[in-house]
Amino acid sequence: MKPDEPLWAAGIDVGSSSIKVAILQDRGPAGATLTARVVERLRRRDPLQVVEGALQQALQAAGLRRGQIDYVATTGEGEKVEDRTGHFYGMTTHARGGLFLDPAVRAVVDIGALHARAVLMDDRAKVLGHRMTSQCASGSGQFLENICRYLGVTIDEIGPLSLTADKPETCSSICAVLAETDVINMVSRGISIPNILKGIHLSMAGRYVKLLTSAGARGPVLVTGGLSRDRGLLRAMTESAAEQKVAIEVRSHDDSVLAGAIGAALWGAFRARKLAAKGVPLTTGVAR
Repeated sequence: MKPDEPLWAAGIDVGSSSIKVAILQDRGPAGATLTARVVERLRRRDPLQVVEGALQQALQAAGLRRGQIDYVATTGEGEKVEDRTGHFYGMTTHARGGLFLDPAVRAVVDIGALHARAVLMDDRAKVLGHRMTSQCASGSGQFLENICRYLGVTIDEIGPLSLTADKPETCSSICAVLAETDVINMVSRGISIPNILKGIHLSMAGRYVKLLTSAGARGPVLVTGGLSRDRGLLRAMTESAAEQKVAIEVRSHDDSVLAGAIGAALWGAFRARKLAAKGVPLTTGVAR
């Protein structure tokens, strides 16, 4: 394989609440182009079946057949996907995907359904350090979804509602159980939904900013993962960084939720070229 010969790579990010698939064409030194993207919620379905369906959707969108993909890379809980070429750790895929989406960033904060982690990297996506939230669920996307169900709003309504708050109500940031109790008390006291949500966003944002600070993040930071589309949370993080006098700039991208899948595809393409240079045939089902 020539260094600039195009190849196709698929990245599959298996999360606890959704499946993300990215297909890109890699041209070596000339760079890569994202050609298809699919995000599919699990909704209590078999993850492996959802993976297969999401991959087929992505292939159709890219106008490709399964056999045309040179490398199928997984990340997250993707070790369970048998028909793969290799698996990559989440920190490395989010770092690589974040850099692809925004070349100016040197840190990402991946906010998923069960945890959040801050990852520092250099200009080649080499991970330089990381920090992860504790076991408590109050800083997770799942906690936020539970609160939304109690308040009777959808996950897509959270951000816009939070942005309309005029007097945010402080919420516990120590424990998910205490935080949910706080919300119940707020509702009984007649606190508006926007002010409740903004208070929760500020509580979560404070934890994320401290996480980034402990990891040593500075300058532009890209939010990735499931909550990267929550505009209310992004605003709260910006406000929290200013309050804590932390020199970070919170950024997001339309494809931030796909950062892990994109990074997996990019690392897969890189590995495919390395193996091809050594004359090693690519086979699925074996992690390299």
